[in-house]
Amino acid sequence: MRRVHAFADSAIIGRAVARAARLGYAAVGVHHFPDGESLVRVRPPAGRHAFLVRSLHDPNAKLVETVLAADALRRAGARRVTLIAPYLPYMRQDAAFRAGEPVSQQVIGTLLGDVFDGVITVEAHLHRVRRLADVIAGRSRSVSAAAALAAWLRRSGGSWLVVGPDEESEPWVRAIARAAGARWVVARKQRHGDHSVTVELPAVPAGSPAVIVDDIASSGATIAATASALRTRGVRRIDAVVTHAIFAPGARTRIRAAGVRRMVSCDTIPHPTNGISVAALIAAALPRSS
Repeated sequence: MRRVHAFADSAIIGRAVARAARLGYAAVGVHHFPDGESLVRVRPPAGRHAFLVRSLHDPNAKLVETVLAADALRRAGARRVTLIAPYLPYMRQDAAFRAGEPVSQQVIGTLLGDVFDGVITVEAHLHRVRRLADVIAGRSRSVSAAAALAAWLRRSGGSWLVVGPDEESEPWVRAIARAAGARWVVARKQRHGDHSVTVELPAVPAGSPAVIVDDIASSGATIAATASALRTRGVRRIDAVVTHAIFAPGARTRIRAAGVRRMVSCDTIPHPTNGISVAALIAAALPRSS
């Protein structure tokens, strides 16, 4: 038997994954003690293969409870425990860029690999490492959200120009645009800090509505700079679609001020902008054997 277990903060996508995979569902409970410690409770039987769902935005508050839940599931009968983390943190720092820094990707990857039999996520923020399985031992996989974003564009209708904010995103942007039957361009980005970005665009067709696609929106600086560059090229209708809607304070205001008409995100992180479900993509990636 296989079963999906989800924390309350990821219950919506947890239930959706369970439905898409035609698996049972159970809630994970958490009691917080006055000293700040957490007591995690799962509902037995856990199932021979238990899938634990928790999106790990705000990771420092969630990682310990997630690790404790894995132990609770094994004590409740699970022989295998796979973490479904629609958003997976700490993957960007894959090197020590300055003396005295950790390689966060390796630290968190080793922790999760020791605790879980595999990790499934959506659009892991990997740079020099190609596969999530090279970071996290076991049956670990990063699922592309390109198909879901392309389906949303097709449903939206219109003759879209798909815009990627940097050259690194080119293969992903190209896949989305081709699946949606749309034209596409990719900008060149230079980051000067957490909130400072400059973007240079190639020639863009005049009059076409543009949709900026990105894997993550945090400060909003990249989307805002891309939108501003599009407006200088005469593009007046600009939307933005992102996989992970982190949106730090002030981010959405910055994006709107740059001329973005509509923001839509995938449901990897609960947010008012959620409009694209990745549950079916995650369900299709679940290992079939125990």
